[in-house]
Amino acid sequence: MSVLYLAFETNERQNRLQKLQKSGAHIVVSEPRWPGFFELAKREKPFAIAIDFSHAPSHALETADYIAKARETKDAALFLLRVPSDRHEAVQKRLPQAVTVTETELSARLAQMEQEAEARARQKKEAAAAAKKAARAAARAGLPEKGKPAAAAKAKPAPTAKPKAAPPPKKKAAKKPAAPVRKPQPKKKK
Repeated sequence: MSVLYLAFETNERQNRLQKLQKSGAHIVVSEPRWPGFFELAKREKPFAIAIDFSHAPSHALETADYIAKARETKDAALFLLRVPSDRHEAVQKRLPQAVTVTETELSARLAQMEQEAEARARQKKEAAAAAKKAARAAARAGLPEKGKPAAAAKAKPAPTAKPKAAPPPKKKAAKKPAAPVRKPQPKKKK
């Protein structure tokens, strides 16, 4: 699972990225420029998106607003970093589902989300293995699969009534006899 980190290229971006990578999540970095960030988001399908407001906050707000409403990204968790104090009210009004955090808080949340995702994946894998094991045991015992009644599993389909024979076709005028079919001759060896 990946996290999309949208921040303009600055001297601080690499240090901030290193703080986020401590969470253990796969971080994909891009600038919040249209259409690059959106194409990347559609391709990566991140479970979380973090947007840095330190440079061009109005541009970052428009990017966050678009991500929050787009069909492909609206289900991803949205985190906002370094939102200026004069933009807090506008951010809360336009993005009520977004969470304003610091890198340290975001790193802790990403680590928690990663652990929860791993636990869900492990549970799904264990449930699938248990279902497969139960199906194999049922097949060996001759029992029907889960969800199928016993009679339906072993019963043969009911015979269908045979249709009435069609009347023989009317005789047509005699045809010329077919030419005799020649059999192929075996090739002779030299």
